[in-house]
Order: sequence, then structure tokens, then C-alpha cells
Amino acid sequence: MLIKPAQLKNKLRLINSFMSVISSVIRLGYKILAKPILFQIDPEKIHDQALMIGQWFSKKSWRQKFLAALFLYKNDSLKQTIVGLNFSNPIGLAAGFDKNGLIVKVMEPLGFGYTEVGSITGRPCAGNAKPRLWRFPKSKSIAVYYGLANQGANKVVERLNKEKIKIPLGVSIAKTNDHLTDDPEEAIKDYLIAWHEAIKVASFITINISCPNTSGGQPFTDPILLERLLSAIGQENSQMPIFIKLSPDLTDNQVDNLLAVISRHRISGLICSNLTHDKKHLTKDEQSIQSKGGISGKGLDKEADKLLSTIYQKTKGRYILIGCGGIFSAKDAYQKIKLGASLVQLITGMIFEGPQLISELNQDLAKLLKQDGYKNISEAVGADNK
Repeated sequence: MLIKPAQLKNKLRLINSFMSVISSVIRLGYKILAKPILFQIDPEKIHDQALMIGQWFSKKSWRQKFLAALFLYKNDSLKQTIVGLNFSNPIGLAAGFDKNGLIVKVMEPLGFGYTEVGSITGRPCAGNAKPRLWRFPKSKSIAVYYGLANQGANKVVERLNKEKIKIPLGVSIAKTNDHLTDDPEEAIKDYLIAWHEAIKVASFITINISCPNTSGGQPFTDPILLERLLSAIGQENSQMPIFIKLSPDLTDNQVDNLLAVISRHRISGLICSNLTHDKKHLTKDEQSIQSKGGISGKGLDKEADKLLSTIYQKTKGRYILIGCGGIFSAKDAYQKIKLGASLVQLITGMIFEGPQLISELNQDLAKLLKQDGYKNISEAVGADNK
């Protein structure tokens, strides 16, 4: 029996209404009940508990179907094919949350269009000493000082090789956080170890040159060293899509110099941006807290948007841009898209707003596109920057 267009339209309307109600209920429960309790507990402990819960849902298909019934929203206007990969929507989990690829199977049921694990490094890395996470509720920000803690490329990839992942999987690679990689040549060797592992499972690979929390700083923001790193990776002669993750703290001149290097290599896109060292968007009380590391969330969004806009204008659509930093609503995501991002990523917004945020973003993005007369999200990319 064929379903008539009018019947299908009514069915979709009912499904959308149901998901909207579910999202509102979960949001309210998170705001009133869960968040006040969770925000009294050490943030790294909560992060670890969230990963454990994600692993529990990963173990049984019915648990994933349950999540999908609550969170998985689909709309044709959100679909894109980018670098040969099919994205059901533009929302991704940024690297830094699922460092070891423990919960990739629940990303699609939660509503993500893609996910990124890592950053993984050539050798296992314990990261920096605790404490290494601080919440700043007044400014809706987090200070992150993990220092690339991960189990090492080999172990992470061995685990990912056993998983069936339905959405594009990004793997972020970086240099191991120790004094050995203070030497740029050793750092390049370390990146290559991670590269050789990541290529076995990744849909795309992100080269993280901008972690603000490691020994030796960010040496590959130096154009000469970046040239050497990208040349070494280029010698692998792979067709793997490659993204570069940039710092929001770069000067305009530094951006120009890095783009000049990147233009000489087979780079698919850029992620704008990583964490910022600048705490100017925190309140005075929050600035006085003895936190280390880089700032994420609303304390980052202005700098991230500025970098995104600048690069889109400078490169005139040559690269796929991924907007990252300060996404707490569909309007935030839509702003990055209209500044030039084809895809977006988040972590902090979900921590402050709740697990239903991804579903809400997709539902509301579809509404914003329709409101502006766009049939597909790709039509809105760079609309405010042309």
C-alpha cells in the first residue's frame, strides 16, 4: 500500500512534534534536576562517568535504538556530501571528548552527523597532572588542560577496527605530550606513527597543530615546521581527506603564512578552531581562579567566529571549513554556517545544555533553513560572507 504525500507529510509532522516535546522534557529535566547536581562534582569525574554510560549504551543494539527514538532527527535539507563522505546533518562531536574512541557507536543514535575521536598520539600519553578541567558557569565556558591524554594510536585504532560505525569518523592526530617531541624531527616521526594507525579506520584525519596544553607548545604554527610536517605526511601518497585544526590565537599575519604553506599541499579543509589561551571573555571572578589550559565554550566563540570568517574570506571557498567553539543553540551553529562553515562541532554546549541539544540543533536548523528559503544547508554556507 502506497503512502500518499499528504499522509507522509502528516506522519513527519507528528514525528517532529513528538521529538520536539521529548527534547523539551529532557532539557527541563537536565536543567532542574541533573545539572545542579552534576555541576557540584569534579568535572573530570563526570566526564569519565559519561563515557561509562556511553559504553553501556554501545553494548546492545536495543539500547542504541532507544537513544535513536529519543534523539535521532533526520531532514533531507541537512544532508550533504563533502569530500566524498555522506553527512546526514552538519553536527559533529569535536575531538577531546571521546579521546580513546570508546563511544563511537552511540554518536549516530544521539543525532550526530559525524564524530571525531582523539587526539591520538604516536605513544600512550597520561596527559597533564590533575586537576585539568574547570567549569565557569557564569560565562558558559570550560578550561581544559588534559594535555592530549590518550591510550596511544595503536590501542585506540585496534579498538575502532572492531566497531561498525554508521557515520563519518574523523581521527585527530597530534604529537605525544612529552619532552622527546620538543624536538621537531621527533615530533614529525610521532605524527607519522599516529597517521599510519589512523588511516586504517578514519573517514578523514585531522592534524592537530594547535593544542595549547603540551610540552614544547605549538611548534607547527611555525610555517617552516608546518611545511616539513605536511611534506612528510604528503609522502605517504594517500587520498585520505585531511583537515588542519587551527588556533584562534593566531594573528592575521600568522594566518596568512600558514595558509601559504597549506595551499602547497593536498589539504581538504580547516577546523576553526581549537581552544584559546585568552580569558578576556570570562568574568573577573572566573579569571581569578587558578585554572590552566585553554578555554572552550562561550569564552571562545567570538575568536573562533572571527578566525572562521577571516579564513573563508581569504580562501574564497577553496577549503571545507568546520566551525567549532561556543555552539549552544541552532542560531550559534547557523551563524558559523553562514560565515563559511560546511560542518560544525561541539562539546561544551552539550555539557551546559544537556544531551538533547544535538536533536534540538538539527530540528531548529531545518526550521531556520526553511525560514530563509534554503532547500539545503549547503546553500547557506558563507551566505553572510559573500
